[in-house]
Amino acid sequence: MAMDPIRFRVRDIEFFERPVQLRLPFRFGVVTLRQCPQAFVRVRIEDAAGRPSWGQAAEVMAPKWFDKNLALSNEDNFDQLRQVLADARAHYLGDATPATAFGHFARHYAAHLEHGRGRGFNPLLAAYGPALLDKALADAACRAAGQSFYAAVHGNLLGIAPQGTGLAPDLDGFDWGAFLGALRPAASIAARHTVGMVDPITAADVQEPVDDGLPQTLQEVIARHGIRHFKIKVGGDLSHDLPRLRSLAGVLPGPAAGCFVSLDGNEQFDDAAHFSAWWREVRADPALAGLVQAVGFIEQPIRRDRALEADIDAAQLGLPVIVDESDGELDTFVQARRRGYRGVSSKSCKGLYKSILNAARCQVWNRAAQADGAGRFFMTGEDLTTQAGLGVQQDLALVNLLGLGHVERNGHHYVNGMAALARSEQLRFLQAHPDLYEDTHGAVRLRIEAGRIQLGSLACTGLASACAPDFDTMQPMAVPAHA
Repeated sequence: MAMDPIRFRVRDIEFFERPVQLRLPFRFGVVTLRQCPQAFVRVRIEDAAGRPSWGQAAEVMAPKWFDKNLALSNEDNFDQLRQVLADARAHYLGDATPATAFGHFARHYAAHLEHGRGRGFNPLLAAYGPALLDKALADAACRAAGQSFYAAVHGNLLGIAPQGTGLAPDLDGFDWGAFLGALRPAASIAARHTVGMVDPITAADVQEPVDDGLPQTLQEVIARHGIRHFKIKVGGDLSHDLPRLRSLAGVLPGPAAGCFVSLDGNEQFDDAAHFSAWWREVRADPALAGLVQAVGFIEQPIRRDRALEADIDAAQLGLPVIVDESDGELDTFVQARRRGYRGVSSKSCKGLYKSILNAARCQVWNRAAQADGAGRFFMTGEDLTTQAGLGVQQDLALVNLLGLGHVERNGHHYVNGMAALARSEQLRFLQAHPDLYEDTHGAVRLRIEAGRIQLGSLACTGLASACAPDFDTMQPMAVPAHA
C-alpha cells in the first residue's frame, strides 16, 4: 500500500570510526588485508512539524578497492574515504529545503560526484559518501514513520521517483509504484562463502594457525556452516590457479548437493581474450569438470579501465559476466549491457538507490527479452566486508528485499564477530536479533546454519536494526575540512 513520502530537513551528520582487526589475513586483488577502520554515520532529521528522528549506518573502509592506485598507501585510501564523507556531509547540510529521502540523494548526487572528480576521485570512490548518508537518512525516515525498511520501500515512503531528475532517463516511463509494491522479503538467504587467494583449503595449507576454535580452512567452514554457495577468487596465472582450483574441487560439495560457484577475476585480466584463454584451460582440465559445472557466473575479470571497451560476448565464455568494480556511475549497467554483460553487483557501499535502480532495469530488460526465452539480466549480492551489527544487517535487508537468493557474506569468517565490542553492546544486538546472531566462542557473531542466514528480525522499525551501537565508545572521525 502506497504511503505519503515523508519530507524532512537534514539537521546534523556525525561520523565515527572503529578499528577492525582480522583474525585471518585476506587477499583480494593487489592487497592482503589484516586491519582497517569501519565508518559509522549518525544523522538527525526534522519533519515538517519540527519533530526530530535519528538514523544510522555503517560501512567498512576497504583499501585498494575503490582506488587501486598502487602509489597510494592504505592510509591514503582511508583518508580518501574520509574526504568523500566530509564532502557529502557538506552537500547534504548545505540545502535545508525539505525533501524525501530519495529526493536528498537526487538533489546532491551529480554535484557530489563532480566535486569528487575535481579532487581526482573516481565515481566509485566518490559514491561512498552519499551511500552511507543515504542509508542513515532512510533509517531516520523509517523511524520517523514507525515503519520497517521493507514496508517503507513497499509503500514508497522514501519517495523513490527518478523521473525528471536526469539520474536514470532510461527508466522515465517506469511504474515505480507497481515495482516497489511487488517486492517481498524472504525469511532467509543463502550465504555465499568467498575463498580468498591465500585462504587455506585443508589443514595442510594452514601456515598461520589461529587456534581460536573457529573455522579456518574451507573444509572446516563447510563442515560447520553447511555452506553450498561459494565465490572463488582467481588471479589469472594458470600455474597458480589450476593447482588451487584442483584442491578446491576436492573439498567442495558436488553438483548433486546443490553446489553453486561464482568466479571472481578481481580485475586481474588485461582483456576479454586473456580471460577467455584462461577459462578454456580451466574447462579443459578433467579434474575440474564438477567445479566448472557448478559455476553460475563470472565477476569482473577485466580491469576497470578496459572492462567496457569491447563486447564480452565475443569471448564466447558460455557463462554470464557481471560488472562490479567498473560500476561507478548510475548508468554503468546500461553501458555494460551494450557490451554483453548480463549482471551487476549490489553493494551497499555503492548506494542502496543504485541497487534499486538496477533491479528495476533487470525487470524491464527481462520483460523485453521474454520472446527470446528466460530472463537474462540479474543482480548479485557481492560484499565480503560487512561486519556484525549495522553493516551486515543493512546490506542483508537490501539484497533480501530485492529478491536475491544468495549473497557473498564473509565478514564473520575473517573477523571474530563482535569480540572487540563491549559485552553489553554484543548482548543488545543478540537480544534484538536472536535469529541473526549466536553467542559462541566468547563473542556474539553471525549465525549460519545449513548454509543459510535467518532474516526475520530485520523487519523491525528502521533500516534493519532494532538497536543502536555504542557511539559513545567510538572515535570521532577526523575528516578533512570541506574545500
